[in-house]
Parts: sequence; C-alpha cells; structure tokens
Amino acid sequence: MTDMTRRTVLKVALGGAGLTALPAVTGGLPAAEAATSSNPGPKLVGVGDDSITLEFDDRLHSRVSVDGQKVTRFDAGEVLVLGDATIDTFSYRGHQTRKIRHARHGDGVVVTIQGVSSDQVRKTVELTTYRRLDGMTVMKVTYTNLSREPLNVTGWRNGAHELLETAGGFYTFSGSTHEDRRDWVQPVSDGFFQENSLGMDASDYGGGTPLASVWRRGAGVSVGHVEPVARILRMPVRKSEHGAGIAIEGDTRVTLKPGQKLTTDTTFLAVHQRDHFVPLQRYRDYMSDIGLRAPQVPESAFAPVWCAWGYQRDFTVEQVLGTLPKVQDVGFTWAGLDDGWQTNEGDWDINPAKFPRGEADMRAFTQKIRNAGLLPRLWWAPLAADPDSDLYKEHPDMLLLDADGNKQNVSWWDSYTLCPAYQPTIDYFAGLARKFIGDWGYEGLKTDGQHLNAVAPCYNPAHRHARPEESTEGLALFWKAIHDAAHGANRDAVCELCPCGTAFAFHNLPYVDQYPASDPTSSYQVRSKGKSMKALMGHGSSYAGDHVELSDGGDDFASSYGVGAVLSTKFTWPSDAPGTKPEDVVVLTPEKEVLWRKWVALYKKYMLSTGEYRGELYDIGFDKPEAHVIAKDSTLHYAFYADRWNGKVELRGLDRGRRYRLTDPFNGTVLGVADSRHDTLQLTFEKFQLVVAERI
Repeated sequence: MTDMTRRTVLKVALGGAGLTALPAVTGGLPAAEAATSSNPGPKLVGVGDDSITLEFDDRLHSRVSVDGQKVTRFDAGEVLVLGDATIDTFSYRGHQTRKIRHARHGDGVVVTIQGVSSDQVRKTVELTTYRRLDGMTVMKVTYTNLSREPLNVTGWRNGAHELLETAGGFYTFSGSTHEDRRDWVQPVSDGFFQENSLGMDASDYGGGTPLASVWRRGAGVSVGHVEPVARILRMPVRKSEHGAGIAIEGDTRVTLKPGQKLTTDTTFLAVHQRDHFVPLQRYRDYMSDIGLRAPQVPESAFAPVWCAWGYQRDFTVEQVLGTLPKVQDVGFTWAGLDDGWQTNEGDWDINPAKFPRGEADMRAFTQKIRNAGLLPRLWWAPLAADPDSDLYKEHPDMLLLDADGNKQNVSWWDSYTLCPAYQPTIDYFAGLARKFIGDWGYEGLKTDGQHLNAVAPCYNPAHRHARPEESTEGLALFWKAIHDAAHGANRDAVCELCPCGTAFAFHNLPYVDQYPASDPTSSYQVRSKGKSMKALMGHGSSYAGDHVELSDGGDDFASSYGVGAVLSTKFTWPSDAPGTKPEDVVVLTPEKEVLWRKWVALYKKYMLSTGEYRGELYDIGFDKPEAHVIAKDSTLHYAFYADRWNGKVELRGLDRGRRYRLTDPFNGTVLGVADSRHDTLQLTFEKFQLVVAERI
C-alpha cells in the first residue's frame, strides 16, 4: 500500500490550544480537500488545533507534522515486542472521540483508536490532549490477545518516530544517567546511539528525568512517561539513515493467554520548534497537576554558598573557622562543612580527632559559624553503610540485595547501598536529619552521592517487598521523609541534593530545596544543566552552579550568573592546606578575590536566581552565540557565550511598543537602545557578554 492509497484515516492535533474537531484525511488529500471530497471516506475526527498534528494511517502507523510541515514519515509508533519479532501493523477498526474536563489538567479531548493485527492482537491507543499542555499528547496503549494461542511478550515501544533530516543536523537531550557524566545536551553525529535507560548504568549510577528529546532547526520530538513513580524504561535516540530516531520502551515479560490484556505505562509524545526546554516545561506542568512539584523554598536557598571542600577530607576545624571572616567579607552567606567530619558512612559518628568533645564541639562549631554572620550547612551521604560501620554489622537487614543476593557497591566510599523502601532504613536516616538540624544547629544539609539518584530493584527477603521494584519506586518517599524531618526541626532548613554527576531523577526533586550542577565537568554543563533544571522545576526553584572551581578556568562565575544559578565556591584562605596537589589548589589569591567580590555583588544586586528563566526564546543547540535570558520585573537580562564573537545578536522577548535601555552590567558600559522592531545588537566579546535591557 503506498502513501497515496487510503493512507491516512485519522488526524490528531497535538497543539491542544483549540481542542477542536478536525476532519479525517483520506486518499492522501490535505485536510481541507478531504472535507469537501465527493468520496471523503469514513468520517473520522481528531482533537486539537491544526498547527501540530499526529496522523494515523489505516495500518495505525503515525506521522508527525509541525505547522503543516511533515517532519516524520508514517512510522510504526506503537509496537508490541515478542523477543526478536514485533507486531507493528494493525488494520484500523474504528475510533471514538470525547471531551473531558480533568480536575487538575483542565479541558481536554480523548481519542481512542483500535486496530487488529494479522496475528489477532487488538491494539487500543488512547490519546489525550489538554488545552493547557500545548504540544503534548499523553498515550496509553493496550494489547489484547484475540487468538486461541498464548502470546509470549517481552516488551513494548511507544512514540517511535524518525525525525527527518534537514541541513544542519540534530541535537538531543537525555534525562538519563551515564557513569561517564557526559553532557545532557549533545549533537547527534553519524553513528550516534544512546540507549537512555532509566535503570542502573552501574551499581551506583542510574535513574533520571523520564524525558528524551531530539530536534533539528525548527522541529523536534520528545518522549517520556508520566507515571507518578520512577519506572525502569528506555528512551533510545539514534542517528538513522534518513534522520534521527527516538522512542520510549519497556521490558514486560509476560505470557498473554487468549483474552488477556497488556497495558503499557502512560507515556507521552511532545512536538516542539526549538530545544528541549518547552517539552520539559510541559512534563513539569503535567506532573505538578498530579502533586509532584517543586517545594516552596526558604529565601536562604538563593544565598551564595561557600563550602569547605577546598580543604578536602583532611581539613582542620581551625582552617575552616579561620576562613569564615573572609567568606563573610567577600559576600557569601552559607558556610558548608564537607566530607571528613565523620568516622564513617553509615554510623555518622563525629570524628574525635576534629571534634574531641563530640556533639558539644559540633554545637559550638555551628554557633561560631552563626557568630561570623553565616549559615551552617552539613554534608552527608545517606543510604550507604561502610563494611566497618556498626550500622552494617548490626543491621544487615537494611541492605539492598539483587536477585542473586549480592550487595550493591557505592564505589566512591567503598560502601554498600541500603534499601530506601525499608521502614527501618527510612526511620534511621530521618532521625539523623532531625539531629543534624534540630540538635547540632545546622540550617541546611548537603546530601551527596551518585547512589542517591536511583536504586536497583531489591530482593532482600527481610523487606517483604510485594515487588522488587518497590525500592526503585520508593526512593522518592525516602527523600520526602528526609525533607519532612529537616523541615520539622527547622521550617527554613535547606535540603540540597547533589547526585554527583548524574541526571536528576525527577521523582526525588519535589522533596529537595536546592539542585546544584552536580559536579559539572565544564562551564557548558553548568549552563545546559541550568537550562534543563529551570524548565523542569520552574520559577521559584533554586539551582546552584556548584563550586565555580569546577568551571572552565576555575573562575567562570559568568556561566552560573547568566542562567540564574546561585553562586558557589570552595576557596581556601589564606593558603591551601600543606601538601595540596597542584590540580586541587583553590586558594583565594588577591586577584581572584577582586573577581569573586565583583560577581557576588552583581549577583546580589540583580538576584537573577529569583527571576523567570525564558528558555523558550533561544535554542541551546542551534542559536549562535549560545544565549540565555532571565526576566526580572520589567527588565530582561541576557547572557551570551562563545569562545570569541564578533557580530550581531538578536534580543528576543522584547515587548512590542516598548523601548529598552541596553547596558553591560559587568563592565558598566552603555550599549544603546532597542525595541521589538530593532532588536539586534553588534557585539564583540570573548567567553561571555551580559546585556541588561531595561524599559525606558
């Protein structure tokens, strides 16, 4: 059957803005022609507006269009997997359309499409779009075995499409975790393939945000799931012969007896015109509607952070206390005590070599930080137990075990993962959080470790799990217990979660007050992670740039500042500790101090971390120079990045009918005047250029 022979029988718009009924397209005719044809075929309808559409043919293959431009072919979008074989073609058997009003999502339309394969498997595709979630369709697929024979299913695939090639190539975003800590946003080169599993990449690396995107200039496709708990799925992206492919897949090993059904996880397909920012927003909005949203954080979550990690594990209390006057004088607010205060991971007993009187010394220490005009924050790494800890020896029941009874290694600390869905584990660490905040006097927690992002399914018989996946799904509730404990002890406490280079597992984040760049390997990671987290958690959330010493050159505050990140540093003063390796030198020299003071003052003046990040305006892959913009009150703050730039930049987002005075806040120079009709500016810069556009 060719594309021009009864190819398309259903059009479903993804835009969601209008939620209007659309005529069927039959015989290969455009929608307008099909509506007036003397032989229009079956009178089928869809939902949404006509700008972004998903069309199904009579084999229930689907094609995506953006603003009338077809960006995919007819692909087998929903597939049942039987080992090495698939069932991917289903003869159309009808559809139903109904309007709905969801208590949280609002007005929407549901289209249910059915087809039957030659193997006598019925596929029922339920597509839902909502007015407020423009560009996103939610999908659930059910397969029913109509045959007389059992069907050995191994998995399923949804949202499988190949974005067709155009000049300029592709970029991709993945919310999955990789042990090599690769960029979240990457170009898609020839031969590119990334599985994007939400499972464990290693014993202590895994999880992530359940969304992947691939885009070219002017069009992109994203897939993911909207289940209320973490799920172990894959979102593979690959460079293909004619473009770039994407899908979301699940392993479901089950034998479907005659008459039995299998329903996939609830997934979604989103279509967009620029990068991954808008689909992440749509995902965030959907999940917020079902109660998973960023918490309202205290004002102190936006204060600049100094951390004692510059002295590393062998710090002395005298070194830390001696640095505090300089920390306060330069303009930082938080003072964090990092790894090395404890005897081991697990017991979290105080190291007597550093605090001889134990808890009394620790309480005195936090008071000295407050006396210096700073807020004390404490580092820890829960859900791990060292082999020599009393916790490990006395409570082996807490361990997370795999199907063979093996422990899960936490590589950095040579310890073992504990099960977050086991109540004694939860109670133990929640009790520690209450003690750190309510007794010792800390006002924030830096919770750190790559093993904290996700865990493998648990088979420990002591836990009596109904399903091994309860550990994976229950990790978020562990973080809720920690968050509740800390805020119960001090309602203004700040809970920071740093999963050490992993891509943040979204389901944990509603119980976190601050999201750092998590050990970035470059300034680009600070910015690209910042754009992603601003989309994912929204206005009012706190993203921190992590230690500036991890950025390019060890001093690139511009990358944090321009994306609205909280500034952070780990400088030592007046010198590094004796024996510090050259690559670990982070002493605050007089030259650095001038720069640090300048950035902190600029940060406090504008507080861009509390502004609205306008990530929909620029494409981080294709727009050159790289551009970010934050709206604060009636002012727009632009940040441009390139190794070297000499040319025009476009100031997007200026209101019509308004004139703006342009200044460079870092250098204190006037750059001219602009409005929405004259919104380009000639710039010459190296590394970065800031532009403030203030209404006149």
